[in-house]
Amino acid sequence: MDTSTWVVIGIVVAVGLWLMMTYNRLVAGRNQAKNAWSQIDVQLKRRHDLIPNLVEVVKDAMGYEQETLKLVVEARNAAVKATGPAEIGRAEAALTAATTQLFALMENYPQLKANDNVMQLQEELTATENKISFSRQFYNDSIMGLNNMVQSFPANLIAGMFGFTEMPHLDIPESERAVPKVNLR
Repeated sequence: MDTSTWVVIGIVVAVGLWLMMTYNRLVAGRNQAKNAWSQIDVQLKRRHDLIPNLVEVVKDAMGYEQETLKLVVEARNAAVKATGPAEIGRAEAALTAATTQLFALMENYPQLKANDNVMQLQEELTATENKISFSRQFYNDSIMGLNNMVQSFPANLIAGMFGFTEMPHLDIPESERAVPKVNLR
């Protein structure tokens, strides 16, 4: 074989290797994003399981606050039924608002603050909220990496050929963007 044939073979092999590596990077990015979403899902499930326990423990002591407890249960049920990042984000924001309101009302009941079960459930929910926050950050970082590959030239050519598309980020709902007011007087 002459030199030009070897050059053509080398170019074909190089392009083939590049296609394979790019495709594999896209698959790895998509799988990492799916894994990140699964981690959020695990933490949300834990949160959804803890909330009914908390409501059950506090409902007798908070006889006058049944409407708040009802809102928490309804928000939890809506969050469990939600599908897709956008709908889940909205439902979870409503659940966060409802549980925040519940925690604020619980401060008015000294017997709840002295109850070990209530305190343990509240601590577990707080820890779970932190884990959800970290999982959301990991998810958004994973999505950013995948979306960068899907949008960047020349990887976008491979992404388009094999059906890789951008995935949505989890955005902070407007209700959570407000800066809390602190009054130290």
